[in-house]
This record gives sequence, structure tokens and C-alpha cells, in this order.
Amino acid sequence: MGTPDFAVESLRALVEGGYNVVAVVTMPDKPAGRGHQLQYSAVKQYALSMGLPILQPERLKDKTFVQELRSYSADLQIVVAFRMLPEVVWSMPRLGTFNLHASLLPQYRGAAPINWAVMNGDTETGATTFMLQHEIDTGNIILQERISIADDENVGSVHDRLMNMGATLVTRTVDAIIEAEKQGVSVATIPQDDTIELRPAPKIFKDTCAIDFSRTAEQICNHVRGLSPYPAAWINSMPAQHPLTELLIGAKVYKAAVTLLAEQKGHIIVPCADGYVDLLELQLPGKKRMDAAALLNGLKNSLNTK
Repeated sequence: MGTPDFAVESLRALVEGGYNVVAVVTMPDKPAGRGHQLQYSAVKQYALSMGLPILQPERLKDKTFVQELRSYSADLQIVVAFRMLPEVVWSMPRLGTFNLHASLLPQYRGAAPINWAVMNGDTETGATTFMLQHEIDTGNIILQERISIADDENVGSVHDRLMNMGATLVTRTVDAIIEAEKQGVSVATIPQDDTIELRPAPKIFKDTCAIDFSRTAEQICNHVRGLSPYPAAWINSMPAQHPLTELLIGAKVYKAAVTLLAEQKGHIIVPCADGYVDLLELQLPGKKRMDAAALLNGLKNSLNTK
């Protein structure tokens, strides 16, 4: 059960690893683009290429869907980047349902764990497999693996590394469940530690992405790389009297750096709480993404031709 690219790698690992995938559950097709043509999820595209049965319920409690799902008599269900399941679904298989979550649970429960780990300036993150239960992302942990986050790394590269590592973690978890069954026991799990201070990972909205220049330069840079390349941080307000305020409102920012300089030729530098932040890659509304030097050069040429 999954929808985006992140889930495809786990499905691919299962199929290519010779596991018996009896069906795939993914989101219904959605209209997209100017023509509003129906667009398949990444998981559906891969499932179609492999000839796998596909279920796309609008409602997960729908009786017709539940009956169809039950007809496959799956021993185990695996969830990767999907919707919250009702108990009638996650309790169905005799070996249960486990989820791959892209964080070191119990930290970053929620919809956007990779983004928030980078936005908060964490130096490591990871992936966790756990058994589903009533409360979201709270089930007992089966396996967990860590990776480091480089200072200059954005969420895109962390996402891809976790996607590949997570696929391996999924097959390892299935193997552990199979081995435990052979021994007549349930797979070993450990409860999540809820006694520590927990950081959430709520869904990201447009307002979440707005850059707050009253924060420190490091915090702003972490915010930018935690949203790059998607959905991207953006500028909705600027410090008073900045010469480029009118130009930059609404611009997306894909890369930024801490700087000690208030001004530098070919750079877009903005004051913040503890100094200055250098906006290195931007995209003005309706324009292409470009580095600051190219943007400023284009602006200069435009003014010279008027």
C-alpha cells in the first residue's frame, strides 16, 4: 500500500526479491495539468508495468473494497507513504500490517518527517518499520536504521537515500517476520519511547514554507534546504528598506548560505536576526529557477533596455 516514488522502491524490492505480492493498493487517479487528464500514482505506474492487481479505493472503509482486499487472503500487508488505515484493514492479515516510516521513531511522527528533520537542522535521521495500531505512527518498532545528514544536504537527497535504504529495510522486516513464523512466534518488537521530548512532523502547507527573516541565518538556511527542491521555501515579506523587496516577494528560494557580508557583487544578501543570509538560488514568480548572479544580471539588462 503506497502512492509516491518513495513507495515504489519498496515495492520494486519485494517484486524483484521474489516475494509474492498478490495486490497493490494506491490512491485513485487524479486530474492534473492544464488538460486535467487523469494521472496515475507512481506506485500504480510500476504495478501496471509488472502486471500486478491494483486496488484504488476512494474510501478505505468501503465494504466493496474491504471484501475485495480480503479475497486476496494476504498473509501480510506493507504500508509505505499511504493513508491512515482503518482497523478493519490493518488488522486483516494473519501476520498483521507493518509500516515503513522515514524517521527515527518516535521522533517525527506525521506526514512530513524528512522535511522537518532537515528544517530543524538535525545531523541524522533514518527509517523505521513498525506494526500498525490505532494511534498513527505509534506501533511497536521492528527494525530501525540511521543515516547522517550533511550540513549542505537538502531534503531531496536525504529523501532519495532514505527511499533506497527503506526498501532494504522493508525486505529485511519481511524476512524477520517469515523467520519468526517458522519458529512459531511473532516477530520481535520494542515499544516506542514516549518519555522523551518528541518533535512532530505535521503536513506542510504554503504558510509553513514562508521564510521568516527574523530568525537566525542558520535557521533560515535549514528551512530552505529542508524544503528544497519541493515544495520550496518562499519569500512573503522582507526586512524593511531592502532594495529588492518589490522584486523578491513571492520568489521561491532553493539554496541559501550564512554570510558575514552585508553586500557582495552578484549576491542577494538579506539581513536576519544574527547577521546576514545569502540567497544563492531563486525562482521569481513566472520565471525559471536560476542562481542569484544570473537573476541580478538579467535584472540589470532589463533596466538598461528600458
